[in-house]
Amino acid sequence: MSLTYESPGRAALHLARAASLAPSPHNSQPWFFAEEGHDHGFEVHTGGRQRMTVTDPGGREAVIACGAALFNVRIAVGRLGFRPAVDLLPEPGDSAFLARVGYAAHAPVAPDEALMARAMPWRHTHRGLFGPDPVADTLLDDLRDHARAEGAVLQVVDGPEKLRLLADLVRVAENVHRSDPVHRAELTRCVGPYGVPVEVCGHHPDRTLLAGRDYLGVALPSARRPRRWSPRTGTVAVLSTHCDGRQDWLRSGQALQRVLLYAAAHHVMAAFHTQPLELPVLRAELRTQVTGGRFPQVILRLGHATRTWSTPRRPPVEVLAREGVPAG
Repeated sequence: MSLTYESPGRAALHLARAASLAPSPHNSQPWFFAEEGHDHGFEVHTGGRQRMTVTDPGGREAVIACGAALFNVRIAVGRLGFRPAVDLLPEPGDSAFLARVGYAAHAPVAPDEALMARAMPWRHTHRGLFGPDPVADTLLDDLRDHARAEGAVLQVVDGPEKLRLLADLVRVAENVHRSDPVHRAELTRCVGPYGVPVEVCGHHPDRTLLAGRDYLGVALPSARRPRRWSPRTGTVAVLSTHCDGRQDWLRSGQALQRVLLYAAAHHVMAAFHTQPLELPVLRAELRTQVTGGRFPQVILRLGHATRTWSTPRRPPVEVLAREGVPAG
């Protein structure tokens, strides 16, 4: 990795600010960035203190989050008037060095990219119930196309049997997490400054068909789950890839963020329910029973949020590396 200057270039700060707006597991922000030369290029790395070592021991979700940050960088480079030149996993001996982004030829911003750039600051992860209005089928078709453009598949799960199975897998996984004191402790540490806002964690996490994360232990052991899909659950979808290597995780993160930004530009937000993907046996069952052999990477709900909460981000200067190490 190249060393950075003590005073980062303006373009590097612009890219770091955009990258930091990406979603990450429990707002853990498991990334740091570096500029190559002075505004000559930009690097995306994973690692540092923000890793969720219990929830995500293999780092798959952290790499997906960095893939989402990488997509934001691509959009931000386009806003500077250049085509992004992306090199994934540029140094095979350094698994934390995920991508290098350079400035290619000058190019005008495409309409969809401009739309997604404008949505970037106000895209937020949703938790809980959505409003009653369904997501338009035409928008879902567009979101499928956007995922496909990044090498991933966005599958809407609306058949009763598959939806029930998916809900059961989320429930089983969430119960496993809730019964594990080490996992509960890691989750609780994510609440607060630079984490998940405490005001969104006090609601019961099981108000939708897919069980939510219980950050503060508010769910009762006897809590009953919904017996049928409520319209306020929103549209349930699974993002998957044909392979399951580190590049596939990066691609799925870029596909995820492309979907999220385009959805947000049309006033649709997403909630995440990736609990069964954190348990190998349940992830394998989901792959067999739901995604037709593709590797599931993200489980989400899409809908119209009646209220949103912004999650804090570390300042750009704290996530830009200095002398080869993350500053934050």
